[in-house]
Amino acid sequence: MIDVGSTLDLKLEDTEGHPVSLADHAGVDNVLIYFMRALSCAQCNAHAQSFVRNQAQFDDANVSIIVAVPEGVTEAAAWKAKKNIPYTVVVGEEGTPHQSVGLLKKVFGAMQQSGTVLVDTDGIVRYTHASTIPTTSFNSGEMTAALAELKPVSK
Repeated sequence: MIDVGSTLDLKLEDTEGHPVSLADHAGVDNVLIYFMRALSCAQCNAHAQSFVRNQAQFDDANVSIIVAVPEGVTEAAAWKAKKNIPYTVVVGEEGTPHQSVGLLKKVFGAMQQSGTVLVDTDGIVRYTHASTIPTTSFNSGEMTAALAELKPVSK
């Protein structure tokens, strides 16, 4: 998994086929990238919905949310529409977005790891969390603490 204090340059594509870059957020807003294990993962879907329910917390910290999935653009677009996800949903331009941050397939190569990365307005990684077990792929308490440590953004 990528280290706190490092920078992150991902080659991503949204569900409409447009390139997505963290550089677009530099100096503007912080970015939380949630890497789902799979679109069919019930726990990952629950985590994605928890972001929607807690949107005020992310708004207060000036955080844009991106949901990264290992499937293709067509599957990601259908999932986004079906689940009414208001966030940018991305896939990798080359390989999965998961590979680019070191989230591997574990347990005999059958289970994709999931995780969370928080990047500040300067492009510095401020928080990471990775898990092979879906129920522990997102830690609300740790995320709340990481959000509180972000520097205020001038608007």
